[in-house]
Amino acid sequence: MKKSELITIIKEVLNEEDVFIPRNIEGRKERRLQQVYQLLNQEIIDGDLILKNLPIEHLGKVKIVTGNVRIYNCPNLKNLGNFERVDGNFYCSSNNLTSLQGAPSKVGKDFYCSSNNLTSLQGAPSKVDRNFNCSSNNLTSLQGASKEVDGNFYCSYNNLTSLQGAPSKVDGNFNCSHNNLTSLQGASSKVGGNFDCSSNNLTSLQGAPSKVGGDFYCQKNKKQFIKDEIRKVSDVGGKIIV
Repeated sequence: MKKSELITIIKEVLNEEDVFIPRNIEGRKERRLQQVYQLLNQEIIDGDLILKNLPIEHLGKVKIVTGNVRIYNCPNLKNLGNFERVDGNFYCSSNNLTSLQGAPSKVGKDFYCSSNNLTSLQGAPSKVDRNFNCSSNNLTSLQGASKEVDGNFYCSYNNLTSLQGAPSKVDGNFNCSHNNLTSLQGASSKVGGNFDCSSNNLTSLQGAPSKVGGDFYCQKNKKQFIKDEIRKVSDVGGKIIV
């Protein structure tokens, strides 16, 4: 398919928010859904792929996207297909995903899989060049998370009891607040920005990053820590909030 034809389909089908509202006749719905599946039957998409409020169950043959991928509110989606590489952002938040099977191994910018029903990060990209957000899921482990994140790493609002499997390197902020953590074992050894472990069940700072470039947030835990305890385990460049 020519690039001009592809852009036309993306604009007329994928970005048109009224494709599936009730006033449209059933024939038009079906015709446009078939156009979507025609697009997903290609292995390489030169541009953005935007899927919103669609009753699709699979993502076809798409492997490489040179732009951004945005998949929102597709509640019937079973998995993420067969992606290999996405050069821009990859957003698959706010679906009912229970698995990251089929996610790209390499993402050029942000990777967001927040607000799903994930219990595992197996299948997540091995390398994310900017931010990684897996907040607001049902995660009990970070096994499978990217090993290196050049931006921020967000894993707040899950059911984590451990940080084992977290990226070894986070250049931006690391937010693991609002979980069930009792220790910080497995946290990145160095965090370039802020480190937030507030609103957990921490009784120990064992495993805390040895260096935090920004602020260290540790309030609202099972134990009330004092600033000197944090200074003993971590070189904090900014403020300490307890």
